[in-house]
Amino acid sequence: MTSLRIFAVGGLISFRALFHWLSPSIYIPSLIVAPLFQILLFAYIGRSAGLASDEFYVVGNAIQYAAIPCLFAMTNIVGGEKFQQTLGAILVSPAPRLPLFFGRAVPVVVNGAFVAAVALLAGTIVLGVDIPASAAPSLAVVILVAAFSCTGLGLITAALALRIRETAVLTNVLFGFLLIFTGANIPLDDLPGWMQNVSDVLPFTHAIAAARELADGASLTSVLDLIGEELLIGLVFAFLGYWLLRFFELQGRRHSTLDRS
Repeated sequence: MTSLRIFAVGGLISFRALFHWLSPSIYIPSLIVAPLFQILLFAYIGRSAGLASDEFYVVGNAIQYAAIPCLFAMTNIVGGEKFQQTLGAILVSPAPRLPLFFGRAVPVVVNGAFVAAVALLAGTIVLGVDIPASAAPSLAVVILVAAFSCTGLGLITAALALRIRETAVLTNVLFGFLLIFTGANIPLDDLPGWMQNVSDVLPFTHAIAAARELADGASLTSVLDLIGEELLIGLVFAFLGYWLLRFFELQGRRHSTLDRS
């Protein structure tokens, strides 16, 4: 029961504190309005270039924009504790680390999925994209898995927040990296071979491909392999992130650097 309380209550309080620091008024323009403008930007560029349909850009950018809440929130949950000098008090507690860290990740996954779903809905309405209503439940599954996968990557950047002073630049670079390499705006077949190889091990790549097939009328069972690959990537990143968090925690204890900014 103690681990369950740490997982649920600790994660919720930490996530609420994140938006207390940032101010809730930032949420709407940065996580509701901004993804729509990203969709419109690339959709109109695509129209001018004659590269792909509006649906291609709506689906790709809606799911890829989950990187903002997933990467930034996950990183700032740890980095914010360090900045406020409360991280040391948390880490010297006997609380088990698995529910402590993963409890903080669950609200991030839910928020990332919500942002991507709202962006997808807004993009389809504004640009008049026709996606079958029957595909909505399957798309919800794909979006949730995509948010989980990216939050796994966010655990790695959260771990790095224990060692580096400024994480905003790093997360912005990763966001741009995912924008290019995951096929959100450029068909994967048009990328150089080495970029395609990199995209295969990144969050969103397989989720975007699955969502596009679903939007074209495919069934959920036909994209289970893509969903499974996306889920596996998320699990690998989550494991690496947790390992790095534990490693840097032990290093911080040894060298008394947990709260050093």
